[in-house]
Amino acid sequence: MMNLKKALRNSSVLTLLLLLTTFTTWSQKPLKLTDIYKNGTYSAKRYGPVRWMKDNKGYSTLEKNIQFGGNDIIRYEAKSGSKTVLVTSEALIPNGETKPLSISNYQWSKDNSKLLVFTNTRKVWRYHTRGDYWVLDMDSGTLTQLGKDVERTTMMFAKFSPDASRVGYVSKNNIYVEDIKSGEITQLTSDGNEAIINGTFDWVYEEELSCRDGFRWSPDGSQIAYWQSDTRAIGTFYMINNVDSIYSKPIPLPYPKVGTDNSLVKVGVVNATGGNTKWFDVPGDSRNNYLARMNFIPNSNEVMIQQLNRKQNTNTVWVGNTKTMALNNIFIDKDEAWLDIHDNIMWLEDEKYFTWTSEKDGWLHLYKVSRDGKNFSTITKGNIDVVRINCIDPKGGYVYYIASPENFTQRYLYRSKIDGSSAPERVSPQEQSGQHAYQISADAKYAIHTFQNVSTPNKISLINLQKHKTISVLEDNKELSEKVSALSLTPKEFIKLDIGDVVLDAWIIKPKNFNPANKYPIVFYVYGEPAGSTVQDAWQGGDLWHQFLAQQGYVVASIDNKGTRTPRGRDWRKSIYGQIGILAAHEQAAAAKQLFKMYDFIDTDKVGIWGWSGGGQMTMNCLFRYPDIYKSGLAVSFVSDQRLYDNIYQERYMGLLTENEANYIAGSPISHAKKLEGNLMIMHGTADDNVHYQSFERLTNELIKHNKMFDMMSYPMRSHGIWERENTSLHLRETMERYWKRVFED
Repeated sequence: MMNLKKALRNSSVLTLLLLLTTFTTWSQKPLKLTDIYKNGTYSAKRYGPVRWMKDNKGYSTLEKNIQFGGNDIIRYEAKSGSKTVLVTSEALIPNGETKPLSISNYQWSKDNSKLLVFTNTRKVWRYHTRGDYWVLDMDSGTLTQLGKDVERTTMMFAKFSPDASRVGYVSKNNIYVEDIKSGEITQLTSDGNEAIINGTFDWVYEEELSCRDGFRWSPDGSQIAYWQSDTRAIGTFYMINNVDSIYSKPIPLPYPKVGTDNSLVKVGVVNATGGNTKWFDVPGDSRNNYLARMNFIPNSNEVMIQQLNRKQNTNTVWVGNTKTMALNNIFIDKDEAWLDIHDNIMWLEDEKYFTWTSEKDGWLHLYKVSRDGKNFSTITKGNIDVVRINCIDPKGGYVYYIASPENFTQRYLYRSKIDGSSAPERVSPQEQSGQHAYQISADAKYAIHTFQNVSTPNKISLINLQKHKTISVLEDNKELSEKVSALSLTPKEFIKLDIGDVVLDAWIIKPKNFNPANKYPIVFYVYGEPAGSTVQDAWQGGDLWHQFLAQQGYVVASIDNKGTRTPRGRDWRKSIYGQIGILAAHEQAAAAKQLFKMYDFIDTDKVGIWGWSGGGQMTMNCLFRYPDIYKSGLAVSFVSDQRLYDNIYQERYMGLLTENEANYIAGSPISHAKKLEGNLMIMHGTADDNVHYQSFERLTNELIKHNKMFDMMSYPMRSHGIWERENTSLHLRETMERYWKRVFED
């Protein structure tokens, strides 16, 4: 009997040990690149897209229809959560078809009486902006395809006239207006072709000034104002397709490089019923100025035009009368470095005032400006940067905006009174540390709230904004959280690095099974340019690539040098002006040395650095110029010579080539390639329309010239993100993994 009890007890212990071993193995499940980059195992769920309805009491969104396929458009009441089907997918089945339209995007008319559906889309450079459009009349249920006389999948930027009786759109670089009821189409421009662009933009305006939709309805619907670009002055860059045919095919791309001519751009006005276009005579050479923004002033026949000079440090603001074509300069905004364009203009008090964003007092603030531009008053006050305007509510008297004056890696909602009488008031809850985003109803009573931080995937909720109280949770990504928790990842730690004249934000991930007595290789992830920031308390997909590297036994770290896009004031951001690749590389190196002093578990003989795009450029600047620190580098889709990149971006941050050529050269990795001492791998897509493969080949040529050994990988017909075509993302990451294992472990 005693032996039986002992056997049972031993059996129970063995079972428990087996269970514990199984649980430990499961709870420490390793990351696999196939799960991250092929199987979509750790993809977050989204919600929406959401459109607040005209009454601000409810919103519409898309939900799958099991019976007919496609999506229904659903209305949810904000207060009660009750659900109404506004449009069934069955209502979106065209005559003679069996399947509903696939909704790539949709918009309501101002009175919500009609629905415009964008479908069957095609990619134009970075975004799907070309396709087909249909209109659904909500009262009659009639579904009408627009542009029946227009070539399929060529329509762009369709939008309702103010009274929703017509739709304007662009097709093959010409502008059309279509009467919805009669189907009559009026072609407003006829000179559009491959070189003359009406109603949309060339590559560089789209990429660097975020200009895509290039026409505007007048408030009364009688006129359309639009941009025209003549690209014949631009040099043509040719990409080569060698994989889709037995003969190579050149792909021409009008692309203005540093110091070269831009398109000739002008703004004109045409009657919506047709006729000749009248053009505004904006002073200055249009090849050396940018017409960066143009919009109608509400309840008027006037447009506001923002004109940036070539150096982008002066914004001249014009008001143009579309009847007389007279122009009046109301004010000029200037900066010693550069000016960013902001889409935060809202007209107030019967169009007597408008809002304007500027850094003129050293911080990014919102101002209230009189219509004649003579009187400025500050709305947001203090040593605080307005990161993003979320809602301007004139009736409630507040502007709501994202800011983070105390922790530059985080983002919170604040509000200030429009009359400027209040200090910034935080709206986001104190207990939710991380980053917040809001899609706010026009009356500021409700919002779709998204919360995330470095360990929390997006949690999306409908909230009562005035109380910041959750009404309903729309998506909590609980399943994803559980999957990631099962991986037992090493937490990303945020730290400060004092390099003497400034304290920099940084993060570090320690290897799995970390032992401070051991020595570990380190990989720095870098960007370092004004367009972005790497040190953010945000989910960022779980940063699973860097977690994967940590599971291979490496320390991973990232540092934001001065000049990166963080809310630390104008001087922080503009300090990099004229010295891209110079200041950042110096501060990255100084910060790396400081990190080595803080952590003696770092093996300073095995220091790697990697980055993409501007980060690839920064990687090589660090590797070539500071070989005593960095021993290995991996640069992806990089700029090797700043003179090869587009003029709007590079000249914005570096000034004109004729005035700063020495620093253009000094800040370019190709100038220092002969100094390479360690390991280097370079990777690029041959169809990169952004940073051309030319940059890769010129650097390769320079390295060969100086007999420098390196590794390289080209991805045929892949763009800047190197993701197109089968298995690309997985292959890219496995190639990167193999490189790091070789340089650190061989």
